[in-house]
Amino acid sequence: MIGKQLFENYGAYSGIWDEMCYQDGIRSQYGQIYNDIAQLPVELLLQKDKQAGELFMNQGITFTVYSDNAGIEKIFPFDIIPRILTGTEWRHIELGITQRLRALNLFLKDIYSDQQILKDKVIPAELIATCPHYTREVHGVKVPHDLYVHISGIDLIRGQDGTFYILEDNLRTPSGVSYMLENREVTKRIFPGMLGNSKARMINNYPLLLHDILGSLAPQQLSNPTVALLTPGVYNSAYFEHTFLARQMGIPLVEGRDLLVDNHKVYMKTTAGLQQVHVLYRRLDDDYLDPLVFRPDSALGVPGLMSAYRKGNIAIVNAVGNGVADDKAVYAYVPAMIKYYLNEEVILPNVPTYSMEDADARQHVFENMEKMVIKRTNQSGGYGMVMGDKAAEEELAGVKKEILANPRDFIAQPIIKLSTVPCFIDGKLQPRHVDLRPYALCGPGGIKIVPGGLTRVALSEGSLVVNSSQGGGSKDTWVVDL
Repeated sequence: MIGKQLFENYGAYSGIWDEMCYQDGIRSQYGQIYNDIAQLPVELLLQKDKQAGELFMNQGITFTVYSDNAGIEKIFPFDIIPRILTGTEWRHIELGITQRLRALNLFLKDIYSDQQILKDKVIPAELIATCPHYTREVHGVKVPHDLYVHISGIDLIRGQDGTFYILEDNLRTPSGVSYMLENREVTKRIFPGMLGNSKARMINNYPLLLHDILGSLAPQQLSNPTVALLTPGVYNSAYFEHTFLARQMGIPLVEGRDLLVDNHKVYMKTTAGLQQVHVLYRRLDDDYLDPLVFRPDSALGVPGLMSAYRKGNIAIVNAVGNGVADDKAVYAYVPAMIKYYLNEEVILPNVPTYSMEDADARQHVFENMEKMVIKRTNQSGGYGMVMGDKAAEEELAGVKKEILANPRDFIAQPIIKLSTVPCFIDGKLQPRHVDLRPYALCGPGGIKIVPGGLTRVALSEGSLVVNSSQGGGSKDTWVVDL
């Protein structure tokens, strides 16, 4: 059998947007892929699929599943058929993400200073007061260039009608960009020439862009500021990414024990003595950054780090306190933020969201549980989520009790059947649901978004949960100009 027959046998789901197929055939952006793969024997594609797995294994491209007692280190699953977006689609995504980040940055600046948005009752004050990630310790702290969000991975999904929706804002320590870059490198290895034929836009300059933006955030005007990446250590789920990015940028990878604070300045211990650090790209949650301010039992952070931050002697990327804008209950108000701060119409809409603190919304959700996904407002990675159409009656009854006991901790959204893409599974092309996480970098010179991002795939048939921690995989993502 040859590749052409794989495409002919591909069965897209009825009533769901498929990224490759539509009623009259294959979408134009997939035309070159079809031409390149159509004449290849399926046996060769199976070899390439195996080769891709070996490349990931040999390069140690892994993640950690904390709930798996059998062996927590997993090779990141990769599908060899790329997901392809047109330049026009990408432009719409770019504009929408840029707009959203401008508003979110203004919100963070406001919420940690004058709180005008609360005074004007655009967002309920009690919503912020009850947010566990609202960090009072940084209220009034001046950050370089008034930028709070430097690196974001905003999750998008595509609904049945082809509309892109924002699913989630990741503004604290977003992960996955190393997988995006490695996916592209593996694609180049297994399909040499195919990228060139399709004229997919380049993404390999991300580490350079990131390094330039990190350097530009130094509190003092320095020609060569010292930038370091702070990792929790080898047992963190994204440790591969930490080492990858530090190596790609040519900056030191440090743990809390490698740093000390003296006279409100942060220093790195080196064989040549102490060296001042001006920018810290932290991959460590706020609670663990400084045991003198946050969790006193944290052995991962740096005692005194927050004093240096308050004095303006170090830039921390992303800013401390961004979690207030990541709260899923606050997410529902981002369209209102865009209108309030920018006076613009929303380009990329939210998924419709029901606050469980609203009695009418709560009653509607309870009456339609089988059509809803219930989410805890301060969990991520696919945890704390209940799919109403998959849950047993006992589980739904338990969730209702939890919601009634503490409605602030929950939101509900209608289940949206995510768009599908063709995946090469068991020697066949099969549709699987996907989302998209583009990576945006915000610096004094503006917002830059690498074309494509990370496409995450729900590898189990019919599943809508794409998180790697829940058994998902990923694809190389191309943006092509037709």
